[in-house]
Amino acid sequence: MAGNVLEFTDDNFQTEVLEATVPVVVDFWAEWCGPCRALGPVIEQLSNALGSQAKVGKLIVDNARDVASNYGITNIPTVIIFKNGEPITRFVGLTSLQQLQKAVTEAAG
Repeated sequence: MAGNVLEFTDDNFQTEVLEATVPVVVDFWAEWCGPCRALGPVIEQLSNALGSQAKVGKLIVDNARDVASNYGITNIPTVIIFKNGEPITRFVGLTSLQQLQKAVTEAAG
């Protein structure tokens, strides 16, 4: 993953996302998904803009079916913002940097 964007998996989801002390943005995506690839640069920009205010990462649904299933991911890209281990905001489809930043700021506040 590029820059500060983390890679979430079935193996690290518990510690990296659910046990995090800051809000966590998870982009559920797949390589073969055109809209997912289009959202990639937005996720990178978000990570750079947030710095240590939140964790930002991507989870490849084809490689992490358990997590994707647990959160009812049926369409990608889906971005879920977690706080204190709970999903608090969900975006399905292409989402703007501004929408994501606003949601993370609200989650952090």
